[in-house]
Amino acid sequence: MEQTRTYTWTDPRQQNEAGRAMAGLEFLRLLRAGGLGRAPMMETLDFTLVAADEGHVEFACTAGEFLYNPIGVVAGGVAATLLDAAAGCAIHTTLPAGIGYTTVDLSVHYLRPITTDLGTIRAIGTVLNRGRRTALGQAEVRDGAGRLLAHATSSCMLFPIDG
Repeated sequence: MEQTRTYTWTDPRQQNEAGRAMAGLEFLRLLRAGGLGRAPMMETLDFTLVAADEGHVEFACTAGEFLYNPIGVVAGGVAATLLDAAAGCAIHTTLPAGIGYTTVDLSVHYLRPITTDLGTIRAIGTVLNRGRRTALGQAEVRDGAGRLLAHATSSCMLFPIDG
């Protein structure tokens, strides 16, 4: 039986331009409020930014079967993407306007399978350390009962954004 999923996304260039002119926390709060739409990856995997504070972010995702791999669980790459987004965005909340970041390393540990019967899962990211050129974040994915499903640490490089 075939199923179909259709979705749309906001032009990422508009989000990029807005993000270059704002401090990270200001940008993420505007994104959370819907003022810039959702990033294409957020639409693709159907996750939402639900909290953004200094050094802390939280995403919510309903584990749909469109995220399944052939063995009947959500693909590990989905959890990795959520963990990368949460850790990176937590770091982003600490950055002033004109400073960007990119993930250098992501170490992921999977603890439990993610399936549709878990309902909404959360990815929580926090900053462990932020220096001038690098930052270290951590993230975890939890189910509605608070059980830890996966966790990660992420090293990010910080750099001035050109133009």
